[in-house]
Amino acid sequence: MKNAFPQEFLWGGAIAANQVEGAYLTDGKGLSTSDLQPHGIFGEIVERHEGDHGIKDVAIDFYHRYPEDIALFAEMGFTCLRVSIAWTRIFPQGDEAEPNEAGLAFYDRLFDELATHNITPLVTLSHYEMPYGLVKNYGGWGSRKTIGFFTRYARTVFERYRHKVKLWLTFNEINMALHEPFTGVGLPKESSKGEIYQAIHHQLVASAAAVKALHEIIPDGRIGNMLLGGLLYPLSCAPADVLATQRQNRDWLFFGDVQARGYYPSYMTRYLREQGVALEITEEDRETLKSTVDFISFSYYMSGCVTADEALNQQMRGNILNMVPNPHLASSEWGWQIDPEGLRILLNMLWDRYQKPLFIVENGLGAKDKLEADGSINDDYRIQYLNDHLVQVGEAMEDGVEVLGYTSWGPIDLVSASKAELSKRYGFIYVDRDDNGEGTLTRRRKKSFNWYQEVIRSRGASLTRK
Repeated sequence: MKNAFPQEFLWGGAIAANQVEGAYLTDGKGLSTSDLQPHGIFGEIVERHEGDHGIKDVAIDFYHRYPEDIALFAEMGFTCLRVSIAWTRIFPQGDEAEPNEAGLAFYDRLFDELATHNITPLVTLSHYEMPYGLVKNYGGWGSRKTIGFFTRYARTVFERYRHKVKLWLTFNEINMALHEPFTGVGLPKESSKGEIYQAIHHQLVASAAAVKALHEIIPDGRIGNMLLGGLLYPLSCAPADVLATQRQNRDWLFFGDVQARGYYPSYMTRYLREQGVALEITEEDRETLKSTVDFISFSYYMSGCVTADEALNQQMRGNILNMVPNPHLASSEWGWQIDPEGLRILLNMLWDRYQKPLFIVENGLGAKDKLEADGSINDDYRIQYLNDHLVQVGEAMEDGVEVLGYTSWGPIDLVSASKAELSKRYGFIYVDRDDNGEGTLTRRRKKSFNWYQEVIRSRGASLTRK
């Protein structure tokens, strides 16, 4: 166990353009769907007007401060940083014939800065945002035309950065479309199940088209998908609970099945038929879907339980993803259940299912950190959470699971996706800004900064094992 993490294991953190960059209309950038969600992905959609502002418009100003932040990541010993490209920096409305050079040049500078510090970029093409122009003028992913617009965008950035970026992801937490269709596929909340699944189908085809393009343009590159790892357990051993759990796990595993295997699984065919959903799937679509991902990446924050008891399910409505709490687990202050062993279970489950390399690209603890009088932040709770999860990653690797790397979510404090808060902090680095947008944006190292630095330096030997 002491040497569970090999030399080539990638250590680092993960951020998203719309949660860190700010500069939301700088250098020709267009409005994204994220710009219309000033209160987060579960908040209302707000039309933008001249002179208005939201917390994400500046975020933590990574657009201007990235050299300072990357230097801090390098100080921790990062060998990988997961970032996303803001699609609207490259194609502001989404349907332009030519890309925006100023946007392309920004990411050139960012990737060059990472190279200076020997940090490998892992780049997500679409992380919870798309050009609002595509939503307004075409109906988002509800339109088959969006496949072509996305493919043009993907090919543009692959060509531009083919010598600088070898690791790519298509869509962040692609299964989120089932829970928040505007964030996932640019559709209104009241969209029908058929409309949402047709939009999802278009997105799956676009993901496969990007995989095919990557393999053509960057032959030595690798591209993965990205799933919201929603591991669910049966609340009891009653067969009805076990069957209900299998069904709900398949809701999100379906996306991985298509992206890793290249076709719709039979259980999904039955589900769509029984729901009265008839998807428009062309022969060309079926052929495109055969271009499968090189590796599986996912986020993991918590697990939940499932029961067939409808009365109990009704009590859970409005809970995060409507999951039933596990009576054996503690919860964070945001009600997310803490389950380190669940990460080992999930890694084994995905490895058994796909036999493709895995990459944990999000895992972390959001908390209200306290700035002490001397300027220190003693986030022992975060250290404990990450320690316990990384120990289980090591156990999974001992089980024989191939894990490419681990990028903790939010290595620097950022605007949270769910409610657009800065008070929900994930970072090893504290950013002086509050939920009202007040603060100096000064960066400070937390206690966890030095802890993670030592974990990386020792390749996991410093982790505390029970």
